[in-house]
Amino acid sequence: MPAWGPAGPGEPAPTHSWSADPAGRPVVSFAEPETFGERTRVRTGPRTAAAALCLVLGLGLITGAVTGKWLLGDAEDDGARNAYGTAGALWHNVPVDELFPPTVEGTGAGPGGADRTWTRIAVAPDSGCAHAFDPLLDRALAPVGCRRLLRATYTDATQSYVTTVGLLFTKADPAAMAALAARFRAEHLDRRTDLMPRPYAAAGSAAAAFGDRQRASWTLTVLTDAPVVAYAVSGWADGRVVDAPQPAADAVRSGATTAPAQAGLGNEAQGLADRVERRLRTTIGTATETSS
Repeated sequence: MPAWGPAGPGEPAPTHSWSADPAGRPVVSFAEPETFGERTRVRTGPRTAAAALCLVLGLGLITGAVTGKWLLGDAEDDGARNAYGTAGALWHNVPVDELFPPTVEGTGAGPGGADRTWTRIAVAPDSGCAHAFDPLLDRALAPVGCRRLLRATYTDATQSYVTTVGLLFTKADPAAMAALAARFRAEHLDRRTDLMPRPYAAAGSAAAAFGDRQRASWTLTVLTDAPVVAYAVSGWADGRVVDAPQPAADAVRSGATTAPAQAGLGNEAQGLADRVERRLRTTIGTATETSS
């Protein structure tokens, strides 16, 4: 197993540089002096005075605009950092029902826009990430570290399907999360069948037989505005083996004919993951406002 460690240092602070006029010309030129005998003085007529006044006013406006931009930028950066830090602490600050509610309504989440209702049947104890992912996925996620893993398993209204949804809270900074998200997009790591999250099978529940070989469809998203990786994996509740699991993004496409697609298991994974992710973002927003 790879060592889940902290990500690398964050991005350096931005710097500002100023450059002189490339031709070396003065920005403002005043009137040439007049000579009266041995005394020299500068003639400052109305036009010169007006130009000087415009210069002063212009510099004041520019300075004010630049200062305002800096202040606004600093405020926005502080807000983003505050939200990011708040998100990273949610795993131990928020009740489980707030992240994984007992019932989740999926209006229009099923095949053809059908409604779905999911009922929570098991909640895993918060833990580390050991054995939670296929080995190659575990290795791909290792650069962002594993602070805590939260998981819950749901079943649909007919108890035909089971879906585990998870929130991996990482140790990474925004730069590391952005880099991981870019890698997943570029290499399509969220679509490879050898990089899948594993289900949480609770004894005595409808998901008791939900193991690795029962995984039918899955989705995984690396967030960039929070140190979180959100995912869901679905399968049949009767424990049947699935020989060809399919990513939810492919299974929900119109015209898909695979068994997971026809059964709507892509919709189960995608629908639950989307709603849990929305709840996470809402919770982050509320917690950030409260801490401000």
